[in-house]
Amino acid sequence: MPELPEVETVRRGLANRLQSFVIQEAEILRERAVASPGGATAFCRGLAGQTVGEWRRRGKYLIAQLLDPSTGEPSGCWGVHLRMTGQFQWHEEPTEPCQHTRARFWNAREQELRFVDVRSFGEMWWVPQGTATDSVITGLKRLGPEPFSEEFNAGYLQKKLKGSTRSIKAALLDQSLVAGAGNIYADESLFAAGIAPQTPAGRLNRKQLEHVCDSLVHVLEISIGVGGTTFSDFRDLEGVNGNYGGQAAVYRRTGQPCLNCGTAIDRVKLAGRSTHWCPTCQS
Repeated sequence: MPELPEVETVRRGLANRLQSFVIQEAEILRERAVASPGGATAFCRGLAGQTVGEWRRRGKYLIAQLLDPSTGEPSGCWGVHLRMTGQFQWHEEPTEPCQHTRARFWNAREQELRFVDVRSFGEMWWVPQGTATDSVITGLKRLGPEPFSEEFNAGYLQKKLKGSTRSIKAALLDQSLVAGAGNIYADESLFAAGIAPQTPAGRLNRKQLEHVCDSLVHVLEISIGVGGTTFSDFRDLEGVNGNYGGQAAVYRRTGQPCLNCGTAIDRVKLAGRSTHWCPTCQS
């Protein structure tokens, strides 16, 4: 599943490509791709004729401000969650859609933004103007602070994790604790912090939690800088995957020597996810 760096990469691509993009027509090829009230019919009606404005990211959600092209005033929002395999494609010229195409958006020049999703778990929402975004995209209500925000710090984690017996790896995967982190960057940040992923979260002291915060932010910043990860099916708007995979210290390096000490990277199952770590460097 795309994590924060991949979603941020997509956001930047959409913001760049869709400047002043007026949706002449929208088509939904699979009804369940739309999760907002009214389904595909209301979604297409709500987006048709609107200008796509600023894109923002919240956790793994993407939200575009829609604008009335005649006045420039806000006219609603368009929300997207890529889930496991969702990706946007940009097509300058008309082309036939592949079998996994779930949604299509055209402007008057017949340039097309296409949403392709092999596993079909991705979702979209139309939020009418004047309606609270999180009342339609209800998952937004459950999100914790962004890793880059002032709210995400050692004091916050210490308060939230006090007495917790779940592993610190499981805690970092909890979107209500911190929004956007996932399996890859949880593994990488815990390695950078020198903390074993199976450590009960409630046992970590303030200094260790500072290392967790700093390491997570640092790892995410590096991955955003190289366009996300090479792992999984992630592609940006131009069909290119990221370059972070070549820099991973532990993720998917089971049995390979640790880049710091040479110990073989181990893999265990935590919170139902494969977890990669160095038994020597992470104590």
